[in-house]
Amino acid sequence: MRKSTLRLLQPFIVLHVIILTGIVGYMVIENASFVDSLFMTTISITTVGYGEVVPLSEPGKWFTIFLLITSWGTFAFAITRITQFVVSGEINKYFKTRKLMKDIARLDKHVILCGYGRNGHQAAQVLKAHDIPFIVIEKDEQLILKKIAEGDDILHLEGDGTDDDLLRLAGVERARALITTLPLDAENVFIVLSARSLNPDIQIISRASEATSVPKLKKAGANNVIMPDRIGGSHMATLVSKPDVVEFIDFLSGEQGQSIHMESVAYDDLPEDLKGKTLRDVMNWNKTGVNCIGIKDPLGKFLINPPDDTAVIKGMKVMLLGTRHQIMQLKGNLK
Repeated sequence: MRKSTLRLLQPFIVLHVIILTGIVGYMVIENASFVDSLFMTTISITTVGYGEVVPLSEPGKWFTIFLLITSWGTFAFAITRITQFVVSGEINKYFKTRKLMKDIARLDKHVILCGYGRNGHQAAQVLKAHDIPFIVIEKDEQLILKKIAEGDDILHLEGDGTDDDLLRLAGVERARALITTLPLDAENVFIVLSARSLNPDIQIISRASEATSVPKLKKAGANNVIMPDRIGGSHMATLVSKPDVVEFIDFLSGEQGQSIHMESVAYDDLPEDLKGKTLRDVMNWNKTGVNCIGIKDPLGKFLINPPDDTAVIKGMKVMLLGTRHQIMQLKGNLK
């Protein structure tokens, strides 16, 4: 960003330097006022042919000759560079980059998505459906341009996700999560290591192609490791044994079920008068229509369809199922 800014400003800096040189030169050599020096410099650089407002001494004439020759070359250089920037689209790219940097600076508690292949694109669709802000890091510019042409409106950075500077630029220090979907497990390990060192509290979800890579990714700092091929095979086999159940889950997670949401509510998010109460009390409070489908106890174990008399204690999370409107209403009640 800084290099592109410097290149864009270079011709304007050169012009300002030659103008400043002319003003200082006339003020020192001819003892002219600032306005007269500026006028003499302007008519010399632009070669408009107006008469001198300051009688020139011999040193002043030599200085004017120097200024005319120097400014002619400088002016030609500046015009050439500015024209080059306009024709090549570099100015447009510069302003787009500035807008991108401003958009990234506004991100907070967002998700960084490394890789925009098949898995990355699917992850982006789900994040977008749940209104979770995210930014994509992808080194294949043509892939990004193709997706944008197909209608994807995404905030993205071009580059290698293993680059620490690029992760910082994407706001990894203030991100809530990072998802890496690169096909090479070694690259995913590097990204996980970098992200974990830059933000110890970030949630990291990584793709793995080989089963042997799973423990390595977890050791590197990944909270969850997903093997898409294994999930795909299990999914297809389950369609044979439990087709209705799988189709229902697909409905919840697919485009037709985008209005259906699952949400977790932590003990600390509950109002004070509900902490320590039973699930019956929690679910009957300011009814929004959501259903409790499970709890996660303080030890991290899940219990499906818990009894209504289960007490909600510190460290516990309640898993809820409802429509998007019901979930939003529930969150509003908790504020």
